[in-house]
Amino acid sequence: MFRLKDYWVWDFWIADDGDRFHLFYLHARRSLGDPELRHRNARIGHATSTDLTDWQNHGEVLAPGAAGSFDETATWTGSVVRGADGLWRMFYTGSSFIAPNSARNIEAIGVAVSDDLHSWRKLPGPICRADPRWYETLGTSTWPEEAWRDPWVFPDLEGDGWHMLITARANYGEDAGRGVIAHAFSPDMQNWDVRPQLSLPEQGFGHLEVPQTVAHDGKIALIFCCNAPRLSNHLSGQIGGIWVAPAASLAGPFDISRAQLLASERLYAGRLVRDRKGDWVLMGFHLQEAGGKFEGGVSDPLPLRWDGETGLPVMAEPI
Repeated sequence: MFRLKDYWVWDFWIADDGDRFHLFYLHARRSLGDPELRHRNARIGHATSTDLTDWQNHGEVLAPGAAGSFDETATWTGSVVRGADGLWRMFYTGSSFIAPNSARNIEAIGVAVSDDLHSWRKLPGPICRADPRWYETLGTSTWPEEAWRDPWVFPDLEGDGWHMLITARANYGEDAGRGVIAHAFSPDMQNWDVRPQLSLPEQGFGHLEVPQTVAHDGKIALIFCCNAPRLSNHLSGQIGGIWVAPAASLAGPFDISRAQLLASERLYAGRLVRDRKGDWVLMGFHLQEAGGKFEGGVSDPLPLRWDGETGLPVMAEPI
């Protein structure tokens, strides 16, 4: 497990340079006292490993921006990809909280670049915001945030640009169930065109966090997270956690009505990663410890198998 003595560690994403795995993680000081304060104090750290188990920590690599910037309060979850120019790009969420004692915040997406995955330089941003033609914005519902976060970026299979999947909310439907996967497209990873959502609202989820798509033996799966308090409609009152749903392609669309729980919310922000043997494994952060106390920390890799009937990943062993 990757855990830090003086910091809470939670959401994360992984880049593989072929030699080492690079873990980018959210962290905040435990000295804040209340774990809920971690969200408005989050920064991005970096660690490396050859086996996804033993990690060398390299410390902070990205911090909030100046007052008035889209990421003035905190830097949140993202993804890392490498372009044809050899540059690594980190797409990340910037958060701006409206007031010190309010949970209301506006989220937008920025990008930083690196030659080596260790030193990062932010480019002017934001590069992508919620478009009110399709997506909820702050103040248009009872939801406390303008949800536009967790960018998952990957190349188009036909070589025609790049896709971005985003945690967002539709601008219609019952407030509690507006969670959708948003979509943006870019020819160059800098200029992004926001497009309509790739899933329907009112499918039981207030939000679909940290989305990821993976392909295995011709089958495509969407991975996302939603905890129990944010489940709605027919899922209200059930256990939340890490979910999987079938997909028509890596870029959707996604049938969220067929979502299945992959792992309970003892783990969260799940990522599927290929280990050095080429096998898919699941990693997540520890959301709930004994007694409900939040400790954080990224799990060791957990084995998966693929269900022959659904084509979706399932846990190979109970957790």
